[in-house]
Amino acid sequence: MPEKRDIEINSRADTIGLMDMDVRPFPVTQPPTYDQVKPIYERRKALEFCDWAENNLRFEKRYGKDEALAGYRVLDIGLWRLGHKFCASLFGEAGAEVVSVEPPGGDPLRKLTPFGREEYLLQNQETGEKCGMEFVNETVNTHCVTLDVETPEGQKLFTDMAKNVDVLIDGMPPGYMDNLGIGYRQLKALNPRLVYVWIGMLGQWGPWKDKQSKFGQWQVEPFASAANSWVHNTGLAQDLLPRGKGGDPTRSGIWLADYVAGGQGFLNAQAALYWRDELGGTGQMVEVTGAETLMDIIDFDITWYGFNGSIKARSGGWDPNLNQYAWNPCKDGYMMIGGQTDKLWYNIGFCLEREFTQFGRLIHEDPFLKEMGARNALHALIKTYSLTTRWLRDVNRVEAETKLLEYQLAAGPVLYIDEVCEFPHFKYRPWIYVHETDYGPLLIASSPASYQVRAPFRCKWMGRDVGYDNYEIFLKWTGMGQTAVNELKQKGVV
Repeated sequence: MPEKRDIEINSRADTIGLMDMDVRPFPVTQPPTYDQVKPIYERRKALEFCDWAENNLRFEKRYGKDEALAGYRVLDIGLWRLGHKFCASLFGEAGAEVVSVEPPGGDPLRKLTPFGREEYLLQNQETGEKCGMEFVNETVNTHCVTLDVETPEGQKLFTDMAKNVDVLIDGMPPGYMDNLGIGYRQLKALNPRLVYVWIGMLGQWGPWKDKQSKFGQWQVEPFASAANSWVHNTGLAQDLLPRGKGGDPTRSGIWLADYVAGGQGFLNAQAALYWRDELGGTGQMVEVTGAETLMDIIDFDITWYGFNGSIKARSGGWDPNLNQYAWNPCKDGYMMIGGQTDKLWYNIGFCLEREFTQFGRLIHEDPFLKEMGARNALHALIKTYSLTTRWLRDVNRVEAETKLLEYQLAAGPVLYIDEVCEFPHFKYRPWIYVHETDYGPLLIASSPASYQVRAPFRCKWMGRDVGYDNYEIFLKWTGMGQTAVNELKQKGVV
């Protein structure tokens, strides 16, 4: 039997349902100390390696290390969308100098706030300017300038900036920049080494290029994820309906297509930069769509359809390839249990039938369930998960996890966001930390690229007021003086 959890966690059940609106200080409990963690390394015979990893990869050491993309310049332009902003912020976290262009009044995304409630906007502690959390989170290490690119003066200034950048990220609707004379076709003649990354919904060309209305073209979610079967694939399993399509679909709780497209845009840009610097010597245009980036990660659905015409039904938290391999409701939330092999399958049964004796009789003695393949039939999944939930309803997540781990099972609770922020392991590394910003201390997640020996990603600032960097960036990138900027400001160009 393996040992119990190395770091004991107090029952989460005590905090569930509390409605106290006072914000508790973070962290509610302090993270474990090294002295508390060291015995875990020793018991697992990994002290030497873990000490090396901590000394070389610890989150706190990142600011003293090199930045992988230091010296690169990135120009970003777009409205509303998160894909191009996320892509730009990745460049910023990697050390590039990133400038985001907004119209003189600011990107409308600045005003996006939960439920439209102004009290949820963040407020700059010095200037008093308010900004939405979405915008602040996706403009990490990004300089903010304003520019009306629909004016001749604005187009000239934008062109002057684009002459001196390595990467230009375009989050505008298809053909918008080209129609203004400042798209890739025009800029590549002035900057042959320019890597131009367009990030959008369905693509800049093809029959559906302009399918959305003039105003809808500014959006990516949820249209991109609806266009590629992602939304169809997501939702709770219900009784079989005609054609076996399952229950109602649901969209992701976050703007997933935007984020995946932004990540792919960053990855594609890195490949284009490598080709430019090491092989070809010139820049190029890269096109990334939210629909296709999600289509790339919808498992085997397309291949299965081509194989025998099957349309994968929605299965909620179930996996049609494995039984058990799903989250199920328990006394205080949901529990994830994995039993994808024969050994794990039977170990689940041995664990559950200690307290729920019927489980062994109804599951282990069912001849249909003895073969791994047969267990994945719909009625077998229903039977298995119904009985598992019958056991889980009487135990909370901590109890269930402790009991399941005793049988060497893959098991873990589905955490609420407050629990994620307070989880000892996440706080120790840390995955969640407080960052000081112009809007006060903000609780944020660390970059997954923070843990590198040589050149980790890092957050230096988040969000800027509208046009905060106008004078500095226009002078640095184009040589324009303060008087010239003021003149354009009076004309409404910046």
